[in-house]
Amino acid sequence: VQLQASGGGLVQAGGSLRLSCAPSGRTFSSVTVGWFRQAPGKEREFVAAITAWSGSSTYYADSVKGRFTISRDNAKNTAYLQMNSLKPEDTAVYYCAARTSYYTGVNLMMLRAYDYWGQGTLVTVSS
Repeated sequence: VQLQASGGGLVQAGGSLRLSCAPSGRTFSSVTVGWFRQAPGKEREFVAAITAWSGSSTYYADSVKGRFTISRDNAKNTAYLQMNSLKPEDTAVYYCAARTSYYTGVNLMMLRAYDYWGQGTLVTVSS
């Protein structure tokens, strides 16, 4: 599975961005997608995840609940991370990741839950 994340950029605090992740090499509907981020000098952390198939379940880090929304469009083979009310502390490189096996009982907030990682896209939020 190859992953391509896009949509990052520079935005003012309070603004919005939408990130996209387009896994290839696997039936997209069978892929669980996670978003993580890594700020300078910090460890990579979980942001959001959406499980495979229709009727997907979603999970969020407490720091982004109510501001970020993860979704997927299986017809377009793309997952999205809509980021609203951005704050300077959201500044980071954002990575999408894919899990291709079962997800039931798996802690999708852990990095090791994912089999494949894409190159990141930089999000910079100015104050």
